[in-house]
Amino acid sequence: MRMHSGRFCAFAAILAVTPILAPAGVGIPELDTVRVASGLSRPLYVTAPEGDFARIFILEQFSGTTGRIRILNIPGNTLNATPYLSISPVSTGNEQGLLGMAFHPDFLNNGYFWVDYTNSAGTTVIARYQANAPYATSTTANAASATTVLTIAQPFTNHNGGWVAFGPDGYLYIGMGDGGSANDPNGNGQNINVLLGKMLRIDVDGADNIPGNDDDDGAIGMTLPPYTSPSDNPFAGVIAGMDQIWSIGLRNPWRNSFDRATGDLYIGDVGQNAIEEIDFQTGGMAGTPVRNYGWRCMEGTSCTGLTGCTCNAANLTLPISQYSHAGGRCSLTGGYVYRGCAIPELNGVYFFADYCTAEIFSFTYSGSGSAPAATSRTAELAPGGGLAINTITSFGEDALGEIYICDQGGEVFKIVSAASVLIDCNANGQQDGCDIASGASLDTNANGIPDECEGACCLSGGECSFGTSTDCGTAGGTYQGNGTNCLTAECAPPCLLCGDTNCDGAVDILDINPFIAAVGDACATPLPGGCDCVCAADTNGDGNVDILDINPFISALEGSPCPAP
Repeated sequence: MRMHSGRFCAFAAILAVTPILAPAGVGIPELDTVRVASGLSRPLYVTAPEGDFARIFILEQFSGTTGRIRILNIPGNTLNATPYLSISPVSTGNEQGLLGMAFHPDFLNNGYFWVDYTNSAGTTVIARYQANAPYATSTTANAASATTVLTIAQPFTNHNGGWVAFGPDGYLYIGMGDGGSANDPNGNGQNINVLLGKMLRIDVDGADNIPGNDDDDGAIGMTLPPYTSPSDNPFAGVIAGMDQIWSIGLRNPWRNSFDRATGDLYIGDVGQNAIEEIDFQTGGMAGTPVRNYGWRCMEGTSCTGLTGCTCNAANLTLPISQYSHAGGRCSLTGGYVYRGCAIPELNGVYFFADYCTAEIFSFTYSGSGSAPAATSRTAELAPGGGLAINTITSFGEDALGEIYICDQGGEVFKIVSAASVLIDCNANGQQDGCDIASGASLDTNANGIPDECEGACCLSGGECSFGTSTDCGTAGGTYQGNGTNCLTAECAPPCLLCGDTNCDGAVDILDINPFIAAVGDACATPLPGGCDCVCAADTNGDGNVDILDINPFISALEGSPCPAP
């Protein structure tokens, strides 16, 4: 399987059960949220295809018995009235419905995406769809293109998981809960012969790395589910256990994410009655030995007294962060590491929340050991203006890496800088840094300013530099205008001698006519030899070319030097 994009061992440190809140990170500006969408039916997820910087896709868990995908156009935040896709019927329990969506890394060219939903029988369905053409701008998907990839029976209505995403290795990852009820009564989390309570990893492209054709199932000419299990999955091949399994020991991995810069996987695993935990997998880590996150014999770093594995065993991968149910907290909503462009000081900060209290936290993780104490972001991320974030079902990202928050009550909010001033030299409504990050603007001199807001600057020595008009003025140069460049700018070389208006290196009678022309139009017409007109014709050194230069020019013809300016 070809990698589509550039991008721990178990440790047994005992973590604090309730996070000790740390002060806000040094250098991080105060944050805020703005509402970008409202009037939705149980919004549950936000995502966008790679390279689509104009839209986000919002999942509505269900309206009646229909799960829907909606398009929000950005900037402007206009919600399309017609759903991108409607899936019906879906089951309508609180943890059921349309739960997840993943765009293929090459979606803009092939139009494929995958969804995770529970059908009317409560069974988890992973299905592939294709957008209507043109894929990059189509406002609807082809409902008739539905292809079932995988179905997993659910013994209860809760703990359905629901997260799907492509990893940096190009494989599709699927987060599966333990099947529900309480305390994993069937022992699914530790049972390697069932898919419940696991993180799954499958190849949906086939050997040719192209989805939607005959080799997706690994058997040309046969009708099999359109996926295979990568050979480096821990139980692939003849080894006992289900081929699709990537890691085990999960209770309900509700909202997980890959750090788009490092490939690290953050897993938000919802606890039973006491502890919520965040698990972690280093980007690029091998699948064997299988990572076991400990459920059901462990809840966070605490022993449950239940069977299935040995509590605190050396082969368990313990969480990097956890918190207790103190203060009404009850259910973790996993989030994202910020890798956007609008708030560069926030780079590397991981956000997560509690579903019951709507508290929002963050920390920056080094990649080893325990995560630092979490910082409370709840107060500063309160939207104000009579709005409130009440029930956080999910976080999400747009194509630029900006982070969004889904409120089950029907709204979506975006994390922004409270002190941010829109730096928008090209007046397109987008931060200049985001224009550069998206590729909409070039930044050839890497100074953070889009090239269309800079230009060529002709310096007094005939050299050309590239920058802003302000920089050019400071350097004493002549700005050639926004969008110009030094490849095409005609910067006159300096003159060799004062009075040498034909630019031949001597002051003689051949300079008389060019001098008269220069005085006549104040250097509006270039000199015949192309050298700097003011340098050559401003013989009295006052910065102007006019009749006051005539007598000094005559003196120059007679061999006297021009006066010092």
